Amino acid sequence: MDILNQLINGLNKEEVRFFKMYINRVEKTDNRKDVQLFDYIRKSGDRFSDEIIFKKLYQPQEKNSYYRLKNRLIREVNKSLTLQHFDDDMVVYIFRLLALVKFYLNKNALKPAYFFLRKAEQKANETESLELLDIIYGEYIRLAREMTSINPEFYIHRRKENSEKLNQLRVIDDILAVVTYRLKITQNLSSKDETVISLLQKTTDDFIGDPKIVKSPLFRFRIYNAISQLLLQSHQYTLLEDYLLKTLKIFNQEKLFTKNNHETKLQLLVYLVNSLYKNNKLKKSLEYTNMLHQEMKAYNQLFYDKFLFYYYNALVINYSKTDKQKEIVTLQEMEQNEKINANLFYRQFILLNFALAYFDQKEFNLSAKSFTRLQMMPDYKETDESLRMKVAVAELMTRHELNDYSTFDYKLKQFKKDFRGVLNKPENEPEKLMSEILKLMMSVNNRKNRAIELRIAQLKTFSKEEDQSGLINYLDWLQEKKLFKNKIR
Repeated sequence: MDILNQLINGLNKEEVRFFKMYINRVEKTDNRKDVQLFDYIRKSGDRFSDEIIFKKLYQPQEKNSYYRLKNRLIREVNKSLTLQHFDDDMVVYIFRLLALVKFYLNKNALKPAYFFLRKAEQKANETESLELLDIIYGEYIRLAREMTSINPEFYIHRRKENSEKLNQLRVIDDILAVVTYRLKITQNLSSKDETVISLLQKTTDDFIGDPKIVKSPLFRFRIYNAISQLLLQSHQYTLLEDYLLKTLKIFNQEKLFTKNNHETKLQLLVYLVNSLYKNNKLKKSLEYTNMLHQEMKAYNQLFYDKFLFYYYNALVINYSKTDKQKEIVTLQEMEQNEKINANLFYRQFILLNFALAYFDQKEFNLSAKSFTRLQMMPDYKETDESLRMKVAVAELMTRHELNDYSTFDYKLKQFKKDFRGVLNKPENEPEKLMSEILKLMMSVNNRKNRAIELRIAQLKTFSKEEDQSGLINYLDWLQEKKLFKNKIR
């Protein structure tokens, strides 16, 4: 799928309606080629074909005209999105103001340029956009050459102060990067150890001399982001939960959250929901999922679409452990949502979780169909190899449940062919063993039981955490088949 298809399929209903009004603002005809191409891309989805639409729009010798049409449509779609959303995000709005400054300067219209420059400065100060303030003060200094009412010394002083703040924040970013790297390579983390938080705090105390910087919301959000990312990447979910709960409480008490940083608040809630789920606090995780949904509606649903998948994801993972039927209903809602369904990664998530939910519900025909749909998706072969291997083993288990011998044999051969280069890697040993066990289980050989027992014994040598990294817990499933007695602890 090329960039134009991704752009158009990613539009929601409001954006499509706005684009149609925008594109027809000057000329409205029923046979416009750009509109026909736009509509065809939206309707065809994964079935899109350059050849089909080209033959409909152009003569065989007009290939170049077709490619120019596609490039023009990319420009028009992006112009429409820019016009519709220029004030949704404050940073984007400031860039638009600076574009207007440049436009009026080129026309030598100094007063309008000065007006929009002052407006850009006001918004940049509100959002603590130090990089943009550096550009804005530079424009003031250049404008002072033409307007005697502007004192360049004033803005030179402001730019110097802003540069000092900017340099301090860059130093902090550098220090955080170094601390993060050192913690990673030394593995100096444990679930009972707050080394990372104390070390980051000590770092800021050592290197920041200006108390105003330490109290700055922008700086504090950067510290929050560094700590949460590090704890997340190192899978320290207990520490992460504790840190996020405290941070959310403090930021709310000090009223640090505003419209300009609301996205950060939503991100924090997503991290909190996931850490609670990882710590098996499912009821609390769902409570914060509801809070996330309420916060998504704030500021006229400013970030609603952006966080909609994360909200549904939170419901799915929690319901997968508490209520399988609700999990399936949630996945059905996701599948019906145009915005989510337009994203290939999100669709893979939906189909994979459908397959696993139906497997758990012993709806094996539906599970098998979902696995097939998943593997037929565009770009599926580009998905992480480890995940594809787990999917293949899970599908073999489904075929076993269905007693579908012919499909099982075909899928097993395909499994060995697709993963022959990585099958003997240590990290893939559980999948290799499980595929061998399944082959023996489907066999009519009376001497297979001993061979199965040997492979199950090997499978038991992997830790429970490693075993659960599979999509389906292999040992639990095998025990359900009464192939061994003692439950793994």
